[in-house]
Amino acid sequence: MQPESPPDHRRVSLTAWLLLGLLALVWGGSYLSNRVALEEVPVFTTVAFRVGGASIALWIYVLLRRLPVLLSGRRVVALIGMGVLNNVIPFSLIVWGQQHIPSGLAGILNAATAVFSVLLAALVFADERLTLNKGIGVFIGFVGVVVVVGRDALVAFDITSLGQLAMIGAAISYALSSSFAKITLHGLRPEVSAAGMLTASACVMIPLALIWDGFPGLDYSASGWAALAYLALASSAFAYVIFYHILRIAGAGNLQLVTLLVGPVAVVLGALVFNETLLPNEYAGFAVIAVGLFIIDGRLPARLRSVFA
Repeated sequence: MQPESPPDHRRVSLTAWLLLGLLALVWGGSYLSNRVALEEVPVFTTVAFRVGGASIALWIYVLLRRLPVLLSGRRVVALIGMGVLNNVIPFSLIVWGQQHIPSGLAGILNAATAVFSVLLAALVFADERLTLNKGIGVFIGFVGVVVVVGRDALVAFDITSLGQLAMIGAAISYALSSSFAKITLHGLRPEVSAAGMLTASACVMIPLALIWDGFPGLDYSASGWAALAYLALASSAFAYVIFYHILRIAGAGNLQLVTLLVGPVAVVLGALVFNETLLPNEYAGFAVIAVGLFIIDGRLPARLRSVFA
């Protein structure tokens, strides 16, 4: 029997595109669910429900799939670090920030994650140094972030400005977690890594929520419970399964494309459900960020050069 050849990551298959679209819908819906939950549930409690419920769901998945759980003391410490960087900090910042900015704007600013990831990877890893394309793309991406935030937010600093900064802080935390994972989580199945990371996050967030928010009343409306269930089961547990499947069949570079799709989904859902409207500079800034990400990716500039050569 011939060994199975590795997937060609230079092309994105129809299956990968469909999964990227599904992941974008799932993650884009998380911003809407955050806003729905925030009408009844405090910030830290919302995050605690998300990571706690997701950790239980993913461990059930791991057990049903009989995946090997090879945990050592060093890996447990690494999972705690990942839980803080990839869940505790960014989820808390995003949910807090969404008290003060539209969910669509939160989704747009999330696209900066890929820009920060490339820059931080270049600072940490010798094999990921900035090429000319990446350097130009990172610069354009930062310009896009500034355009999204807008001059008024920089001049007249207020609570909305803090909400935007919270989203940027979440993007930086996600980028840090990406580099941290590459250093520390070798040889561990991604699904097990995600389950362990979320468990560590729950061990942080549940006590924090009880101390800060108090014991939850649990008398939430049906929409409140639906939002919490969506955050835990869909946008965390299910999303991680899709995420790692796309990573296997399409590669990390193609997976970054999802950051371009999440923003528009969040904008559309926010407009449909809450009649949110965004300013022209916020749409323009997202377009600039998208250009930066395409340049970082490198394939579109290469194809344009081949067409006009």
